[in-house]
Amino acid sequence: MLLAIDAGNTNVVFALVETGAGRREVKARWRIATDPRRTADEYAVWLSQLLALEGYERDAVSGVIIGTVVPRALHNLEVLSQKYFGVDPLVAGRDGWPVALDVEEPGSVGADRALNIIAAHANHPGDLIIIDFGTAATFDVADYTGAYKGGIIAPGINLSLDALVTAAAKLPRIAIEAPKGNLSVIGRNTVDQMHIGIYWGYIAMIEGLVARMKAEIGRPVKVIATGGLATLFEKHTGVFDTIEPDLTIQGLAMLWEQRGA
Repeated sequence: MLLAIDAGNTNVVFALVETGAGRREVKARWRIATDPRRTADEYAVWLSQLLALEGYERDAVSGVIIGTVVPRALHNLEVLSQKYFGVDPLVAGRDGWPVALDVEEPGSVGADRALNIIAAHANHPGDLIIIDFGTAATFDVADYTGAYKGGIIAPGINLSLDALVTAAAKLPRIAIEAPKGNLSVIGRNTVDQMHIGIYWGYIAMIEGLVARMKAEIGRPVKVIATGGLATLFEKHTGVFDTIEPDLTIQGLAMLWEQRGA
């Protein structure tokens, strides 16, 4: 099986993927906080225990692919693959991408965004807007040929909340959740006002940016959402056509099939 590693700014996701005959089934997934100082040995102890809990031996892993937006984390992940799984990993983007990056600075496009486009284009025909809710919220446009045409980077909802609480001394730290029952946008107390500002403000940003992007593209567009917080917003907006939580992992598996298998 394939061990697909998606190293983001906040978390590193490890997914065990069974591939073959056009099938990519995620058998297990685990996440750990991103820390570039974490050694290959530390990863190995943690991951070996989780593999065992799921009933897998370490030698079940026959290949490793890494996609990362944290360059300092790459070395230890490569050592993990070589030392503990006995394979040289495929590093996504190291030898270029199988999709056209039709932007002014193609070298600055994050691996996660390119991987999302690979998977989204393979699964959905036509023009696409891919929204990834991570540390940052990214809105990416892929045309009907699968080429990346550009996008938007906005602060993630947790990043926005952290900045608000840090900068305003009297505001309490709250957890973001979808409103239940009362959908008023006029808060009667401080906590409600914060929930409204963050949650409904984010909904308004999503809907407004997608509307502007669709108008600029000028053709029918499918909107695909991914990332852990996508389902949080789905409850109160109809802007998403589909939610694919494993889009980046699917992109890693597809890239592996094309170049590493």
